[in-house]
Amino acid sequence: MSESIATAGAVPESRPAAVHASERAPLPSNQLALFTVGVALSTFMEVLDTSIANVAVPTIAGNLGASANNGTWVISSYALAAAIVVPLTGWIARRFGEVRTFVASVLLFTLASALCGLATSLPMLVAFRFLQGFVSGPMVPLSQTLLLSNYPPHKRGMAMAFWAMTVVVAPIFGPLLGGYITDNLSWPWIFYINAPVGVFAAFNTYRMLRHRESPTAKVPIDAIGLVLMVLGVGSLQLMLDNGNDLDWFNSPVIAALAVIAVVALTFFIAWELTDEHPAVDLRLFKTRNFRFGVLAMSLGYMCFFALTVLFPLWLQTVMGYTATWAGIATSPVGILALVFSPIVGRNIQRMNLRLVASFAFVVFALTAYMFSRFNLDTDLSHLVVPRFIQGIAVACFFVPLNQILLSGVSPSRLAAASGLSNFFRSLSGSIGTAVVVTVWDNRTKLHGARLAEYVSNGHPAAGGYLDRLQAKPLDPTHAYAVLQSVLDQQAAMLATRELFWGIAWILLSMVAVIWLTRPPFGVAGGASGGH
Repeated sequence: MSESIATAGAVPESRPAAVHASERAPLPSNQLALFTVGVALSTFMEVLDTSIANVAVPTIAGNLGASANNGTWVISSYALAAAIVVPLTGWIARRFGEVRTFVASVLLFTLASALCGLATSLPMLVAFRFLQGFVSGPMVPLSQTLLLSNYPPHKRGMAMAFWAMTVVVAPIFGPLLGGYITDNLSWPWIFYINAPVGVFAAFNTYRMLRHRESPTAKVPIDAIGLVLMVLGVGSLQLMLDNGNDLDWFNSPVIAALAVIAVVALTFFIAWELTDEHPAVDLRLFKTRNFRFGVLAMSLGYMCFFALTVLFPLWLQTVMGYTATWAGIATSPVGILALVFSPIVGRNIQRMNLRLVASFAFVVFALTAYMFSRFNLDTDLSHLVVPRFIQGIAVACFFVPLNQILLSGVSPSRLAAASGLSNFFRSLSGSIGTAVVVTVWDNRTKLHGARLAEYVSNGHPAAGGYLDRLQAKPLDPTHAYAVLQSVLDQQAAMLATRELFWGIAWILLSMVAVIWLTRPPFGVAGGASGGH
């Protein structure tokens, strides 16, 4: 398959042709460290904002005179806008240049963050959060592209390791940081803290890369593709964000969103595969390693994100943990991820990447199985062990898989490939959240109904338990209330264990997908890879 970008008929800009950054000499070693810090901070800032506001929603809603349910639009509006723009990264970067697009995205994101902090009503905050998500779309994909383009080939594994660490660690520390700022300062500061980071990242990147811009072309705007994508992706994201609250397909709103998403995305795929200048380069999926690499990355991340959502949800609603302690129990995953990611990145050219990624899925599955063995008496010291071990899997998951899926992509298509793979990663996280919350809720209700069948004075165990409660003394009404609370806890515990068990099997099955890719994997962004 040809790796040249589909720009036949494009009108070049009236200036000398630029040399693609990845075809130039890499940045000098003495500049790489500062460049990496700037790009990594911008990535950390953007990914952090996907989760930092979550714990502050009740406070924000209360301060702005809105209900907590309406306050969730602070989260949904950001996710919706980002989901629409991320897959367009390749088209935007090809039109305006990777460096200019990245710097503009960082500066606009910083400005939108300040506007969020200044909002005086919920509709105003939701609008600014939508703007924030909209302008942030290219930041994460292009941070990956710029790192690969400006690192020497033998160090690109390290570049991917630094990028992966920020993508993984930011969502973990987001709720902790958001909770601390909300409790000790005020909620606008969860947005104001982006200002110094964004200014530094934009200035640093522009200063170092302003003479290393990628080539641009005035490609015609794919208006039909854009409209279909906005309708399809927007409807899908809204459906995922609100499905559980609206009882999914029992709601006409969710049913309508589902129909719009299916129809629009079906036509979008057909249009993009036949259009001469597509807004999203879906032809990337003709590359074997990109196709199966994105599949493994998406399903693996969906399961990992589902675990990350279900674990603190179970701790807070069933085990009685506060948000802070649930965050403490969740955060150890970042420790070994930070330790091992640079090691994997440094040695990535010497490793069998399919074996390393397979090892990651096996460890993920093992830790999910360990979660499935928990019960209501499990203490914190045992809860943190599998989350701590999971950090090894994180390091062996993101870095090798990014190397695999980008190995067959030419430098000129790297921004498009990064945007598309990051879109599917983000979307899979939304799907994982929606599925795990819905299934957990439904299975809890099912187990609650089944357990209630055994509650009667005629049942020896139930009757004996009620007698002991009434002997404390408790009147019958309070005794049954206590018993109902116990049944609810047990039902939720059974549902939680089932989900962890199911996730373990899905993760284990991903090993087979990894082995559908073909070496040599070469250097991410290079021309090697299976077709």
